[in-house]
Amino acid sequence: MRRIEPNELKQSKQSLAAIMPITKELFDDQEDDKYAFQYSGFNARWAQNGVTVAGDNRQGNATNQLNRPFGFFVDDDQTAFIADFENHRIIKWKIGDTNGTVILGGLDRGNRWDQLDRPTDVLSDIEPDSLIICDRWNRRVVRWSRRCGTIQRELLVDNTECWGLAMDDQGYLYISDTDKHEVRRYQIGDKNGTIVAGGHGEGAGLNQLNRPTFIFIDQQQIVYVSDYENHRVMKWNKNKTEGIIVAGGQGGGNALTQLSYPYGLFVDKSGTLYVADTGNHRVMRWSKGAKQGTILVGENGSGAGANQLLSPTGLSFDRHGNLYVTDQENHRVQRFSIK
Repeated sequence: MRRIEPNELKQSKQSLAAIMPITKELFDDQEDDKYAFQYSGFNARWAQNGVTVAGDNRQGNATNQLNRPFGFFVDDDQTAFIADFENHRIIKWKIGDTNGTVILGGLDRGNRWDQLDRPTDVLSDIEPDSLIICDRWNRRVVRWSRRCGTIQRELLVDNTECWGLAMDDQGYLYISDTDKHEVRRYQIGDKNGTIVAGGHGEGAGLNQLNRPTFIFIDQQQIVYVSDYENHRVMKWNKNKTEGIIVAGGQGGGNALTQLSYPYGLFVDKSGTLYVADTGNHRVMRWSKGAKQGTILVGENGSGAGANQLLSPTGLSFDRHGNLYVTDQENHRVQRFSIK
């Protein structure tokens, strides 16, 4: 795989089936797809062969291609919004379509308001027709919105080595900063924010992070962080100065007790964690309190096959429980259907 090196980092939103049998109806009536999965359990299984729903497995900048996709989400209309990293754009892709539609960027990298420079994450704002984007190499977080037919762009936070974004039910924005080794919470309009995880310099202590990447916020405002260089996922309870290791933390490796450079993650209401174990080319599930995880997809080694991944980065689930993965080095998004 092509590992994201520290110096590059510096520059450069579940089915969880119940323990009881799963039913599709469980997910169809949820109002908010971020918290769509009320239950989880190890009875839930996904197909091991994925289907490509965005990209064509070739690196490129055409509207049927991707170039190292990172963060993304799938909305209730089965549309994926993807941070297309090396194409410097956000692309919208209706699941089932051959081509996507560029929403922002893609005109060469740059710092104009119509340009992006290696975006790493995108999320849906609480405002309708509005996206929030981590424009990483421009060191800024921006909002893109369409109101009354007019495109508007707004700077939310600058001077940040942003990587991951999340938003809680109250509309607070959370941003991970890989240079400051911290996660901050912002009220929209606030330029400074409040540290909610890390903030004690680079390190492996329980009060530290080492290049945090993607983040997830639950309904209790608990912060979950993929602690990239520490090969672990940390849970930070509200108003606490130390985190709890909930996955990994045993050094980088491929044992079931380990992670290797984790990226995208999701936590369901039972506290079950799902994480893109990027360096091991797999997606892992970690039940609450477990000392080791299980492999959801990616048991067949790295590669470009339907049952393989190559440096997966982002995770998303649709309201039916299907799993979507940005398969970074295969330049595609894969769907793994729930069984």
